Amino acid sequence: MARNLLVRGFRVTVHDIERTKVDDLAQAGAVACTDAAAAASATSVSIVCVVDASQCEQVLFSPGGLCERAGGMRGHTVMLCPTIAAQDTEQLASRAQALGAEVIDAPMSGGPQRAAAGTMSLMVACSDHVFDAHRTLLEALSSRIFRLGSRLGDGARAKLVNNLLAGINLVGAAEALVLAQRMGLDPQLMLSVIEQSSGQSWIGSDRMRRALAGDYEPRAHVTLLEKDTALALHAAQALGLKGPLGAAAHDVFSRTAQAGMADWDDAAIFKWLAQTMSDSP
Repeated sequence: MARNLLVRGFRVTVHDIERTKVDDLAQAGAVACTDAAAAASATSVSIVCVVDASQCEQVLFSPGGLCERAGGMRGHTVMLCPTIAAQDTEQLASRAQALGAEVIDAPMSGGPQRAAAGTMSLMVACSDHVFDAHRTLLEALSSRIFRLGSRLGDGARAKLVNNLLAGINLVGAAEALVLAQRMGLDPQLMLSVIEQSSGQSWIGSDRMRRALAGDYEPRAHVTLLEKDTALALHAAQALGLKGPLGAAAHDVFSRTAQAGMADWDDAAIFKWLAQTMSDSP
């Protein structure tokens, strides 16, 4: 995302706990900062891209965090991009707003390649005046902006619904290709058939192409969809809903992680299913 904004002529300041990421972006033209507060002090918008709510809180409110921005938070906008529970988005937003900040709830989907190209999907919830003020930035980041209204937390809700289905689709694609392989079918050819037929899903095609090539270099770790499906299940349970597929998909991600593949690309569920389905009686 930062590289995309630099290419488009935005002035970008960056901070990350992994210094190599900061150094790489500095070489690309970004301004490197020693903490989040310093990065925020030089800008009008701070984009928070981390894994979970705990990391969001650390970035925003810990010593050196974004909300220690020089000059205060009034007139500053915080854009929250991670996949977290809606109630966490609401709580974090409320605390930032109490300090004078505006907040954009904007989880993203599409992966590193689409982020770099500015073609991600953004699920955006914020007030109309904030959306209008930052439309240029949002359109630079995303070719697919889904405006969900003004209720903060609705971006988070939409992302959990999407990622629950993504997890279900990915597990289904992996199971189907393990079956194809055991039937003696060419799995590469079978995936091509699926891609042009009713079984197609974007995440199934994307991840299974990598799995069939033996490429498990992480773009999205197994633990991410393990987390996201768990959050979606908790949201469903809070509404008194219990579906048959979400819990099964979550179990596959959890067991793949427990099998030592937590830091692998989530395409690794194909490898885990190939092993465990073969071990079944």
